[in-house]
Amino acid sequence: MGILDWKHWVVILVVVVLVFGTKKLKNLGADVGESIKGFRKAMNDDEEPAPAPLHQADAADARRTVDGQPRQV
Repeated sequence: MGILDWKHWVVILVVVVLVFGTKKLKNLGADVGESIKGFRKAMNDDEEPAPAPLHQADAADARRTVDGQPRQV
């Protein structure tokens, strides 16, 4: 009979369910799963850098000079 016997784990599980409720535990599990998926996706995306799309507003800003007037091209 160790300090972490299976009976102790059952009692701890029952207390956690009583304190937090099954709905909060289900939501917590879903949130943890989504964050792990996001982390894995971010780690895979780091290996393959994708070029950033150039939006039309960014292109218009790039054509302007410091004083805000359009540059003659």
